[in-house]
Amino acid sequence: MTALPADLHLPAVTDVNAVDWAGIPSPAFVLDESRLRRNLSLIDYVQKQSGAQIIVAFKGFSMWSAFPILREYGITGATASSLNETILAKEEMQGEVHVYAPAYSDEDFPKILELADHLVFNSFGQWQRFRPQVQAARAAGRQLHVGLRINPEYAEVETDLYNPAGPFSRLGVTRREFREDLLDGIDGLHFHTLCEKDSDTLERTLEVVERNFGEYLGRMQWVNFGGGHLMTREGYDLARLIRVVKAFRERWGVHVILEPGSAFGWQTGWLVSSVLDVVHNVKDAVLLDVSVSAHMPDVLEMPYRPRILGAGDPPSDDHREAVDTPPGSHYLIGGTTCLAGDVVGEYVFDHPLNIGDRVVFDDMIHYTMVKTTFFNGVKHPDIGILRPDGTYERVKTFGYEEFKAKLS
Repeated sequence: MTALPADLHLPAVTDVNAVDWAGIPSPAFVLDESRLRRNLSLIDYVQKQSGAQIIVAFKGFSMWSAFPILREYGITGATASSLNETILAKEEMQGEVHVYAPAYSDEDFPKILELADHLVFNSFGQWQRFRPQVQAARAAGRQLHVGLRINPEYAEVETDLYNPAGPFSRLGVTRREFREDLLDGIDGLHFHTLCEKDSDTLERTLEVVERNFGEYLGRMQWVNFGGGHLMTREGYDLARLIRVVKAFRERWGVHVILEPGSAFGWQTGWLVSSVLDVVHNVKDAVLLDVSVSAHMPDVLEMPYRPRILGAGDPPSDDHREAVDTPPGSHYLIGGTTCLAGDVVGEYVFDHPLNIGDRVVFDDMIHYTMVKTTFFNGVKHPDIGILRPDGTYERVKTFGYEEFKAKLS
């Protein structure tokens, strides 16, 4: 395990065993402010020591009620990938607005251009299409940074769904498609090929970026390393990240930007749910007041198995007889929609579950709230904040009007 720097002092975090789960209305996404502040202390340290600018990627974390806390730690900007996120960045983050989208529409682009401070294009075709508008804005006095996303065709991402540099990727310009003759007006390059990786992966990625695009780096003012830098995960090599970023900045004379999403919300909160029913069909199945499909879609998409507080994995068939589990403690955990596959998986609890009991899913803030839907019209979880003094603040509740607003 990589040791934290001696000069890095982190705040204490809430003891999960001391939280009054029954006192939190269910269902609810609950952000723990103390854990968020711990992550921000780490991020602020990296930003100061490396000289990089770290901004929050809305695609991973866009809980705007927490933005005032982010600003306390020197987070001066956000990256958006749509017009709606761009407006949110301008209105609520109140810092630099960085925008990248795989493609811009003629309808949305003028408004995005009006709000953006950094604007990244995915292709030379998009750059050529919208360059006249960019040039007109600059001629009118707008201080606008413009970049191009590149694809180094190198990634260490195991899940194809999240691999931006996989075969035939539509994201970014490869070296063989690069157009030096169209670089006039471009002052930065952007790549994003990481997904919850450590700094050793970034170091190897930069070697490829420099090998493929090094002849253009010296012409740039800035390089955006994208997201996927999970610097707040226990064991992440912060010293290597700082060293790698500083060396790149000095080698090329550029400003470096990092835009993680997961690192901000990593291990900062929970999804609190309640048992609605327990049914039996060979196995005991628990129906919760949340939906895997609507509220935890990555469980089905990635897929992955979320941790439940106070629960563990069931014994394998080979070891089932050797494990002594209390009667009625082994459950298939499912959601409340009509989708047959709205199931998390099997878990073993240290006690039988009854109607009304709380079931708390861990690490449910990053890349979770941003993906929820109103599928089947099921109740959408509240959004709340657990303050460091133990008080719970419900900041948002959802009702029929939000559900209806998505329909026509």
